[in-house]
Amino acid sequence: MDRNLAQEAISKALAGDWKKALKINKIILTETPNDVDALNRTARAYVELGNLDKARKTSQKVLKLDPFNSIAAKALEKWKSLKKGETYVSKPTHPQFFLEEPGKTKVLSLLHLGSTKVLAKLDSGDEVQFNTRSHRVSIITDDGKYIGRLPDDLSARLKKLIESGNEYKVFIKSIDKNDTKVFIREVSRAKKLSDIPSFTSERIDYISFTPPELVHKKDEIEVMDEED
Repeated sequence: MDRNLAQEAISKALAGDWKKALKINKIILTETPNDVDALNRTARAYVELGNLDKARKTSQKVLKLDPFNSIAAKALEKWKSLKKGETYVSKPTHPQFFLEEPGKTKVLSLLHLGSTKVLAKLDSGDEVQFNTRSHRVSIITDDGKYIGRLPDDLSARLKKLIESGNEYKVFIKSIDKNDTKVFIREVSRAKKLSDIPSFTSERIDYISFTPPELVHKKDEIEVMDEED
């Protein structure tokens, strides 16, 4: 396998250029038809381009070559609820967005996941959105489909920080019908909150059934428990 070609295929996928990524992976497969990594990348490119049949057939080929390949198995499971031509085209995501920074980033599992049909159209790296209209912060797709919600304590904290001027980006970290994780990054901090981190470093279990306290002052935000 040409490692330079493989890296180029990955780079094109990260940039959201799925047509070019597919073309490069096909070149790799002409030389090494049983390259499971290239086949998995090809399947992903096909589904991003709306060709679900070829995506499924490619993943099935992977499982014939490697029956325990988790990437292909998860892909086929996820695509069960998709109809022909259905997909959400992934937006380009720079890998730098996923670098963890103390106080500025957070990875966590969503609670009360939405429809499997919605989850099936998402993939790692997809940018999603906050919905802060209620007292709980939920995660939704660009077209408003519900994905899941944040634990109550973190919802209360982030809602107050957002109202105070902080800005965030949210991405799908990993997707599964039973456990979907998001990556939250603080991209802008309000001047009045310059000394207040969005996330604490302590790792404590959330008590998701405890109603959050309403926070009204800056110093109250600072001492608010943010649990993971």
